[in-house]
Amino acid sequence: MGTAGRETRERLIETAERLFAAEGVNGVSLREIVRASGARNVTALQYHFGDRRGLLRAVLDRHHRDVESARHALLDAYEAGERGDVRELSAALVRPLATKLARPGGRAYLQILGELVNRPEPVIGRASVSDPGDSTFRWRALTAPLLEEDAARLHRRFVALRFTMIELARRAQSGPHADDRLFTSHLIDLVASILLAPLSPQTRSLAAERDRDRTI
Repeated sequence: MGTAGRETRERLIETAERLFAAEGVNGVSLREIVRASGARNVTALQYHFGDRRGLLRAVLDRHHRDVESARHALLDAYEAGERGDVRELSAALVRPLATKLARPGGRAYLQILGELVNRPEPVIGRASVSDPGDSTFRWRALTAPLLEEDAARLHRRFVALRFTMIELARRAQSGPHADDRLFTSHLIDLVASILLAPLSPQTRSLAAERDRDRTI
């Protein structure tokens, strides 16, 4: 790919990122993205990305690598220390994403993640569940021993992940802010609370009833 091709590809990604955040991933046409990017050739998007899914993947990949690197580093530190600190694990989930609040394109990225994780059939979270190399898979594995068995079966970790992304998306949409430190620290506290919140007797009873019904 020549210089012009790389520049066109980057403009398409930047434009899609901005419009997906503002209008929703399915709220803007591919033709609108091409036009807003200033691409001369209307087939440029199809050439570089194939379709909407390919373009969305490119937008997410633009930020995914450094989020993964940062989270793996925090999980390395957790494993090297005294394990069992749920707030440290909560920070490993939150902080790599929260840094995006102050980085170019980061707030748009967070808004897109918030939309994808909050769909009836979430897009975010599925691939990482079965990929041992993914930092979210690793985070889930390290968090599991700290949860009550019933809490784990009720998908407490996914609730924490979804809450994190939705809250960060909300913060991103209302920004930029001069200082995100208090927001980030409080979000970490809330995620830790979600993970460790005790189940009520009523919830345990209903979960057991559900499990019995599934075996019939």
